[in-house]
Amino acid sequence: MRPRTLLATLTAGLAAATCLAAAGPVAAGPAADTPARHACSATVSIDRFSDALDKTTYEGTFVGNFSALAVDRDGSPAALADRSSLFRLDPRTLQPRAVVRLADEKGADLDSEGLVIDRDGTRLISSETEPSVRRYSRDGTILERLPVPPALQVAPAGRATANQTFEGLTLLPGGHTLLASMEYALAGDSAGIVRFQTWTRHHGRFTPGAQYAYRTDTGLGVPEVQATPDGRLLVLERGFTAGVGNTVRLYLADPRHATDTSGTENLTGQPEVRLVEKTLLADIAACPSLGATAKQPQPNPLLDNIEGMTVTGRDRAGRLTVFLVSDDNQNAAQTTRFYYLRVRV
Repeated sequence: MRPRTLLATLTAGLAAATCLAAAGPVAAGPAADTPARHACSATVSIDRFSDALDKTTYEGTFVGNFSALAVDRDGSPAALADRSSLFRLDPRTLQPRAVVRLADEKGADLDSEGLVIDRDGTRLISSETEPSVRRYSRDGTILERLPVPPALQVAPAGRATANQTFEGLTLLPGGHTLLASMEYALAGDSAGIVRFQTWTRHHGRFTPGAQYAYRTDTGLGVPEVQATPDGRLLVLERGFTAGVGNTVRLYLADPRHATDTSGTENLTGQPEVRLVEKTLLADIAACPSLGATAKQPQPNPLLDNIEGMTVTGRDRAGRLTVFLVSDDNQNAAQTTRFYYLRVRV
C-alpha cells in the first residue's frame, strides 16, 4: 500500500507538575547558579543530579532498574522499574513513598518500559516482551490491554526482535493520542529506522492509529520519547560501547508532517516516505560533570544508561523542565542517577 500523509493537527496543552520542577533532592549535585556554567548546549542546561537512590531498597524491593518516569496528578514523581515495580517518590528527597507490583494477565512479571499516567489517574504501561500496552489501576489491577499491530509483535508472530520493541510511551497534548516508540528497527526495515505507533482515543478506548518512521543516529536506539506542549517530541537516543561507555543524545522531533507508514510493509528509504524531522538539542556527554563519578569508563562521568524521561513543566524563562533517570540494571558497575535539565524548544 502506498503510504498516506497524516493531515491531523495535534492540539496543544500539557498538564504539568507544580512542585517537581522547582524541588531538588537533598543528596544532589550542585544547584544551578550561573547558567553558562551548566550549559550542555545552546538550548539545554543541567541544574543538578542525584544518586540518592543508588543501590537502595524499599520494603524489600530493589530500588533501581528504572526505565520510565511520569508525574502523578498530585505532582509527585512516579518511577517505573523494568522488573514490574512502580514507585511513588517524594518530590523533594526522591525517597520512595509507595511501591506497586505490576503483572500480566497470568500474574507473571513484565519487562515494563514505558509509563503514562492518564488524566483519570490510571497507568498505561508498555512492555517490550510481546510487546504490549496495558492500563492499570493505581493498585496494579489490569483494566485493559490495547491492540498492537501484527507487524510490531515479536517474531514469529510479527517482525520485531525480542527486547527491542516498545520502550518509550507518551500521551500527546489534548489526551486523544497515545504514542509508543520502538527501540530498534523491524526485520525488513532499514537499520536505524524505527517506528512510532499511535493509538487514538474514541469514547474512552484507544484504537491503533497512524504510524511514523524515525531515523536514529548510527548504532543508537530509542529508549524514551516524551511529548512537548506543542505536539512535538523529545526523543532520547542511546547506545553503549564496552570500554568506552554510553552515548546519550536528546533530540527535538516533529511528527506532525511525517508520513503515516502503517500501511508500508518495509521501510527501505522510499523517497515518498517523509520521516519524522529531528533536531539535535544536546549530546549529554557535553554537559558539565558537576562532580559526578562513574563506576565504569564513560566519555563524561555524569553519563550512565539514561532510559527514563518526563517533562515536568516550564520555568520562568519558558524553558521545559525535564527529569531523567538512568537504568542501573541492578549492576554494581552502573548507577541509578536522576538528572534535572532545562530545555529551550
